[in-house]
Amino acid sequence: MIKIARGSFGEEELEEVRSAFDYGYLGLGHKVDEFENELKKFLNANYVVATNTGTSALHLALEALEIKPGDEVIVPSLTFVASFQAISAARAVPIPCDVYPDTLLMDMEAVNEKISKRTRAIMPVHYGGNPCDMKTLLEIKKDRGIRIVEDAAHAFGSTYFGKKIGGFGDITCFSFDSVKNITCAEGGAIVCNEPDLVEKLKIKRLLGIDRKNQTSLSWKERDWSYDVVDQGFRYHMSNLNAAIGLAQLKKAETFISRRREICAQYVSELKNISSVQLLPVDYSVVAPHIFVILVLEDRRDKLMRFLKDRDIESSVPYVPNHLHSFYKTNTSFPNTDKVFKEILALPLHTELSDEDVWMVVNSVKEFCSK
Repeated sequence: MIKIARGSFGEEELEEVRSAFDYGYLGLGHKVDEFENELKKFLNANYVVATNTGTSALHLALEALEIKPGDEVIVPSLTFVASFQAISAARAVPIPCDVYPDTLLMDMEAVNEKISKRTRAIMPVHYGGNPCDMKTLLEIKKDRGIRIVEDAAHAFGSTYFGKKIGGFGDITCFSFDSVKNITCAEGGAIVCNEPDLVEKLKIKRLLGIDRKNQTSLSWKERDWSYDVVDQGFRYHMSNLNAAIGLAQLKKAETFISRRREICAQYVSELKNISSVQLLPVDYSVVAPHIFVILVLEDRRDKLMRFLKDRDIESSVPYVPNHLHSFYKTNTSFPNTDKVFKEILALPLHTELSDEDVWMVVNSVKEFCSK
């Protein structure tokens, strides 16, 4: 079976994990500090706060920005439910908006139409690793005083006008789950530029506990003289997950390069198929998490079955959130509704061989020739 996605691990990850075990403390500690520092270097970021998932990073970001119950957060409907869950977990109201039909990115005209007196934040989703129109969003932030929380779960390693994604908005959130561009097995990170916000994020990620005098080297020497100063959560990363992330981070550029190679092969081989529409993605600047095509002529589901019969996985990223029971709305999102019937993700991960890629390509070509 050619898997749609999977992680890539080796002896380097095992060595880092052994090091964490040898230290004798697997919770929040020195490995997490080290991972945060290495992420800062990789992203050229001012501040990084590691979390246990990308979803908790988004929720924590909204909490730290003091998004309150009833506040509205504009977010594309075409995103994984984690974006919406983070907003509703903060007891705010997710306001879905439409996407552009070619890039599948947040439609800026739709965003402006959704802004109301209750809008406190906008959550752009860098779908597939392709950055949203941050220039326009930052103009909205400046003109309207609306906070920008980037959902960059797909975009680790992507660049926007020469700068790596991570720090354009007020807060940028990454995911390092088992199939992301790099993985911590489970993990996430928050990037921001405001020192006061970083302090708040660090307190909130560990139950609102203020440990100003606690150093990473003394974490395993439990200090019970702490104070609780805020509502918090158990959203911190562990040394064990950070250890995996440290090994993965050293391979990040290699991983991204291989992902780009695979996408280039797909583009080269599929670009002239009339029933397949490719997204206009510049893979010289995008670090792709998924490779998505639009299957036209109402044949997407048939192609999925055709690929499955040949032991090739594919998927539909994602069910638009306005169609889920919990977030259902009667509002029309014409572009999202249309592309939902067409989007198909093909296998993309660093363990794919050239033979695997050719198998996928030839299978799509065979189906489309019928």
